[in-house]
Amino acid sequence: MHPAFSVIFLTTLIGIGQGLFLALYSGQVYSMMELLPAQDSQSFYALGSLLAVGFLIAGLFASFFHLGRPMRAWRSASKWRTSWLSREVIILPATILLIAFYGCIHYFDWNHILFSITKTQSVDLSLVIGMLATLSTFALFICTSMIYASVKFMQEWYNPLTVINYILFGMASGFTLAAVFSVIMEADVVGFYVLWAIVLTITAFITRAATILRNRNIVSKSNLQTAIGIRHTVIAQKSQGAMCGSFNTREFFHNKSATQLTVVKNIFLLLVFPVPIFMLILAISGVFTLYLTIAAFVIQYLGLLAERWYFFSEGKHPQNIYYQSVA
Repeated sequence: MHPAFSVIFLTTLIGIGQGLFLALYSGQVYSMMELLPAQDSQSFYALGSLLAVGFLIAGLFASFFHLGRPMRAWRSASKWRTSWLSREVIILPATILLIAFYGCIHYFDWNHILFSITKTQSVDLSLVIGMLATLSTFALFICTSMIYASVKFMQEWYNPLTVINYILFGMASGFTLAAVFSVIMEADVVGFYVLWAIVLTITAFITRAATILRNRNIVSKSNLQTAIGIRHTVIAQKSQGAMCGSFNTREFFHNKSATQLTVVKNIFLLLVFPVPIFMLILAISGVFTLYLTIAAFVIQYLGLLAERWYFFSEGKHPQNIYYQSVA
């Protein structure tokens, strides 16, 4: 497929926003259970939520560049019963609103205790709204990834690993950004976020490597006979019937060589996984922690852009069997 940069930025930016919120909420739950020190609501959770909402809105803004007629974008939500894209269009604003409300609760100190689990553990309004936002965040992960994982004729995408990779990449980048944020805010939870960022990045490497190995051994279910609907045993295509390029040759193929694809794959495998992990490990030592965590996040995000580009180009549309040459 032809990778659209608007969709690349959409999926990576909202993934960071989702992962950052999950990191913030996880830290709050841990502190409620007295496993982590409690953080100031107004300066940590409120600002962190604002940052997460910023990434989500940036991703939403990027998606408009993929629309032929942006003024009709509202119509994309009309097929929510059958379309994962329509469900994403509905869930994304809902997630933004829930995370924004979560941040407002902390900023305006609306943390009213609703009930108690034990004598020492109480559940306030932010925890309840945070749980709803968490469910919405995972629903958004599923909707975004299922847009591609549900396409049966795209064999490279049609598998559960697509959904798992979207979730893990978003969480890994989000926890890495949470480590940067906690260093800037001088919070004493840096080690918690760094540790989980490393764990999630390693897990994402395992699942992405499994996807690459799986796709390498795929046997195509389509051939020239099924592409044009003719069952003759010997078919030789001379032309697609057009003397110049068309929508089909532009939008369903990346027009890059196998060498270029290999280079992009090696770049994202290097930038997303070993380099950030190495920097995060160094950051734990306490030397240049801020600079190392910032570098880890920036490098990992650049790698994620390359990974998402490779993900789209990796998908082989069956129509390319017929539209394999201009003339």
